[in-house]
Amino acid sequence: MSDQKITRTERSWILYDWANSAYSIAITTALLPLFFKTMTDTAGMAASNSTAIWGYTNSIATLLLSISAPILGSIADYKGFKKRFWAFFAMLGVGFTAMLATVPMGSWVVLLSFYIITVIGFAGANIFYDSFLVDTTTHEKMDKVSTYGFAFGYIGSTIPFIISIAIVALGQGWGLSEPTTYRMGFLITALWWGLFSIPMLKNVRQNHYIEPEKQPIKKSLIRLGHTLKNIKGNKKVFLFLLAYFFYIDGVDTIIRMAAVFGSDVGIGSTDLLLILLATQFVAFPFALLYGKLSEKYSGKRMIQVAIVIYFFICLYAFQLDSITEFWILGMLVASSQGGIQALSRSYFGKIIPKKQSTEFFGLYNIFGKFAAIIGPFLFAITTQITGDSHYGVLSIALLFMIGGFLFNKAIKAGE
Repeated sequence: MSDQKITRTERSWILYDWANSAYSIAITTALLPLFFKTMTDTAGMAASNSTAIWGYTNSIATLLLSISAPILGSIADYKGFKKRFWAFFAMLGVGFTAMLATVPMGSWVVLLSFYIITVIGFAGANIFYDSFLVDTTTHEKMDKVSTYGFAFGYIGSTIPFIISIAIVALGQGWGLSEPTTYRMGFLITALWWGLFSIPMLKNVRQNHYIEPEKQPIKKSLIRLGHTLKNIKGNKKVFLFLLAYFFYIDGVDTIIRMAAVFGSDVGIGSTDLLLILLATQFVAFPFALLYGKLSEKYSGKRMIQVAIVIYFFICLYAFQLDSITEFWILGMLVASSQGGIQALSRSYFGKIIPKKQSTEFFGLYNIFGKFAAIIGPFLFAITTQITGDSHYGVLSIALLFMIGGFLFNKAIKAGE
């Protein structure tokens, strides 16, 4: 498998990870959370309250998407629909990422409203992007292509992020205000995401599909109902989705809350940006390593390893109180973040029917997105009750415990 060359179609699919990962680091993890904290600090809001509001906002955004994800996925399985849906959500995300640059200081409600729309665009496009994996490559190459996507996504995201960090760090010396430097970062991110989406638009095609029929929406809902009933009978798929619901929730929560957590424990914005940048570079070889090790030990074994690592990350973060420890935390996250995401995607792609891939990936994403409602909410409410973000991050360890237990049961069900 490792000797097989990457085709143009596979390369074009991988490039979309290269494109949209710029959003993940700049908007989800780094620039926007820090810009939001700057806004709320200026307004005199308590740090624990602004952190909680950021968590609640992420929960609201993912709830809105989760309601529609399985229905959209079911409709998109019809011939010719998948590419249109992907393009619509991708451009929605790109457009409103650029719109973030227009929000004036103090208008944090407007900022969060625009952010919610970018989340819907980003995550909505990913439903269809992930499902294109079965159209893009072979069963044997899925682990390789999926991990390549995440690996090159990390490297691709660093280029606009480095430019943005340089502008934030040096901008005031050039006569630019701090808010202006952040806004320029939002525009750079949107441009990068849009530009490198073009190869996917041109070269990737839907090869597995259901032929069009009358009343497609009604028929899609009926088919979705049958799928939900049948999936309970497929113990392996059902248990995997339950496991994924919990452990990917933990992963997503750490990604979304990293910057605000670092800010709460006293890490400066410049240091945070540098640590998050370094995390992207370290994540690149580790994502490829997970792909290589999956060839020897299997994808499911490597997912188990990643879950255990993330559990200990939560325990380590609970006692964190220095910049050195935050650097170590960042590197630990980098060691497994891409691997667990990529191998979960390809593992699921292997165990589902190909013609219903978008419908099943709609369910895959709804489990992931509904999970992403719980994690930030759990983090937010624990932080708000205790007044300490350390307890918020500790609460996330529970998600990895449950996810790991269910994933082990899913493996046994497939044996």
